[in-house]
Amino acid sequence: MRTTETKNGVSVKAYAGTTGVLLGMNIEPGKRDGLLGFALERLDGRSGKKEWLNGAVAFPGTQREDGGLFPTNQAPIQKFRWADYRVFDDTEYEYTVHPVYGKPANPEVEDGPTVAVKTAGLSGEHVVLFNRAAAASQAFSTKFPEVEKELEAARKAKKDPPPLPQGALDWLNRGILKQIIGFVEQATDATWALDIAIYEYELKDIVDAVNAAHRRGVDVRVVYHAKVGDKQTEENERNLSALPDEAKTARLTHKICHHKFVVLSKLEGGVRKPRAVLCGSTNFTHNGVYRQANAVHVVRRADVAQQYLTLFEELFKGADVRATRRFVNQNNPLGPSQPLFAGFSPRSGLADLQAFIREVEAAKGDVLFCTAFDLYDDLEATLLGEPRDPILRYGVQNSRSKITGLHRDRTADFVATAMLSRGLEGFLKESTKGQRGNILIHTKLIVVDFTSDTPVVISGSHNLSKSASEGNDENFLMVRENTDVADCYGCELMRLYDHYRFRWYRKQGTDREPPSLAEDDSWTEEYFEPGSLKESDRLHFSGQAA
Repeated sequence: MRTTETKNGVSVKAYAGTTGVLLGMNIEPGKRDGLLGFALERLDGRSGKKEWLNGAVAFPGTQREDGGLFPTNQAPIQKFRWADYRVFDDTEYEYTVHPVYGKPANPEVEDGPTVAVKTAGLSGEHVVLFNRAAAASQAFSTKFPEVEKELEAARKAKKDPPPLPQGALDWLNRGILKQIIGFVEQATDATWALDIAIYEYELKDIVDAVNAAHRRGVDVRVVYHAKVGDKQTEENERNLSALPDEAKTARLTHKICHHKFVVLSKLEGGVRKPRAVLCGSTNFTHNGVYRQANAVHVVRRADVAQQYLTLFEELFKGADVRATRRFVNQNNPLGPSQPLFAGFSPRSGLADLQAFIREVEAAKGDVLFCTAFDLYDDLEATLLGEPRDPILRYGVQNSRSKITGLHRDRTADFVATAMLSRGLEGFLKESTKGQRGNILIHTKLIVVDFTSDTPVVISGSHNLSKSASEGNDENFLMVRENTDVADCYGCELMRLYDHYRFRWYRKQGTDREPPSLAEDDSWTEEYFEPGSLKESDRLHFSGQAA
């Protein structure tokens, strides 16, 4: 949901997703004189509480207590873009953006515009959820210090890490596990069917939910990744042992069966009538649900669910990779633009990657992306663009040892190590203790022209690589001109970007003084420099780009 308001020379555009609200601010040039920043006030429609939002930076000389934050009416935000991630789904919020003048010791908060938004719910045609992916973050270390101590003690003793308490697990998965299990539980009896295509089938909560559905009489079928002598195959088959053989098909492939989707169907005369599909990037594992940045996307549309079911039938009957490729080429062509397209692989000619490239090349204002592993070279080059081109770009990519970020354009890339190894100004030492592997970002996502009225979202299991196109079993959704879906993805993508951009910034000098606010309006200069990247950011997110 998006809304825009203007008052007292200040304008604000709000983008509300499921798990965040992003604010893009602007101010008339004549109101810049003496501007110390913006004070942000929020009214929570669920609790009725009205409060000043907090920031992490204050004026010089302000004492920080226990690494605490500062209310923005005393330490205003000196940025033209801000985000609130302490929100609940399906909830109304009001944000008032006040310009602040006066002196740092005595700030004067003036009246400003109020925008009213409602975060995305969990019962509409599209449901988009993200976990916190914060096992290695300061937020986790601060919220669960005793857990950190136990994990560190186990590491020093070279013992297996203790299981995380339920409170920590709930906080980490941020509702995506409940969404997966709830989707399965919609199949209440023998009049329902569930068809699951999965790469990694491990997490006990999900396995138990599927087994319970089978015991209720639900017609459950599973296609799972399989290779001879493969440890993942052995794990999958152990966890599928409660299902009868006729309900399972081992997907033998020289690459990987990388799907993570579930189709929910009503049985009518023994025939499946699809109702909805659950898809996204989340493997059914501890890492996938709790540790790595992942998305779950539910589409409650019979036509889309039918496309997933049609592909599932091909896989379940045992089609080999060549036959599957022929089927996808024939039945899933990437033709004229559609508002909602469900795509699959393997396919020939890298047609899906070429379609992604065309969408990015057609960007008129901005490109956001979040990827894991190596990308197809031509697609990566298109995402990065040309040095100083007019497109605003933000992106993060997870490699094995670092997070690589694209800071606005190719002239200013950054690299943020996955963990901060030393405590910094109230920050705790971080690690991935208790996690198998070290991938922190697993989301595969591109959003083109996010700030426009005609955004394009590409998301799914597809790794945006050559292998994902021509070898793996993959799926993706391409959603055009749906700002509500774009807001769900874009707000979360910017959370990850800003998180790792901040980590890079803090990594530059661990011994320097903590950052502080400017004591006059000089902070605004770079945002009003003609042709600058910060000017582009201000104009795009506030909805005032040409």
